[in-house]
Amino acid sequence: MTTPDRSGLEPELGGSLRHGQARSGLEPELGGELRQKLVWVDEVTCIGCRYCSHVATNTFYIEPDYGRSRVVRQNGDPEELVQEAIDTCPVDCIHWVNPSELRQLEAERRNQVIMPLGFPQERSKQRRRT
Repeated sequence: MTTPDRSGLEPELGGSLRHGQARSGLEPELGGELRQKLVWVDEVTCIGCRYCSHVATNTFYIEPDYGRSRVVRQNGDPEELVQEAIDTCPVDCIHWVNPSELRQLEAERRNQVIMPLGFPQERSKQRRRT
């Protein structure tokens, strides 16, 4: 199920593929390798500094509508490189989580309203109504 603000293809576990009942960690969106920890970005906290997407270019990208970081591929870069992006995030919005935690975090985020960066929240609400 998608909302007007979401395409259904974001973020970390690959859109429609995330709805399977039994996750093994071997899913194609995880690169077919067993992963014990996955990367998650708290988009509400993210300030769009872009550092993570410059350090781990195959893992993170900046979502164009909201200007915040997202994970595009879990196994895109070596863990050391992803850890560097995590360690240098100025707002500590990137985290390692296990597959079951990631599924729960995505479910909680499904109906979140994320405001575009650069607009005060009240102005963004007014802008959306018009």
